[in-house]
Amino acid sequence: GSVHSVDIPMAQLALIAFAALIAASAAAPQFLAHAPVAVAHAPVAVAAEEYDPHPQYSFSYSVNDAVTGDNKGQTETRDGDVVQGSYSLVEPDGSRRVVEYTADSVNGFNAVVHKEAAVAHAPVAVAHAPVAYLH
Repeated sequence: GSVHSVDIPMAQLALIAFAALIAASAAAPQFLAHAPVAVAHAPVAVAAEEYDPHPQYSFSYSVNDAVTGDNKGQTETRDGDVVQGSYSLVEPDGSRRVVEYTADSVNGFNAVVHKEAAVAHAPVAVAHAPVAYLH
């Protein structure tokens, strides 16, 4: 017998080796099994919420900030399932929007919007001092 030598360029040899590796890994049996994980949750303490069958509250607030022009307010009262209230604010045009609302389990939420005309402010008179020109 004779021995033959074959010259294979390095790039082709690398490609053949890579293809053989892919073929071998595809032919090998795949076992993907995970060990079971035991999960136990600690008990959660839940505080029993108090239920008020006839809730009642009242609140009101107002803002009148001359620096920012923020001028608004709200008042609201709840007696059981009936809520009544109103809020107001000054619009950018100077008018006041007033919203009166009621809400209950029979009629749902209802609001009536009123718009009050802007309050006219007296113009401020500005007098400039005369300027003397020297020639």
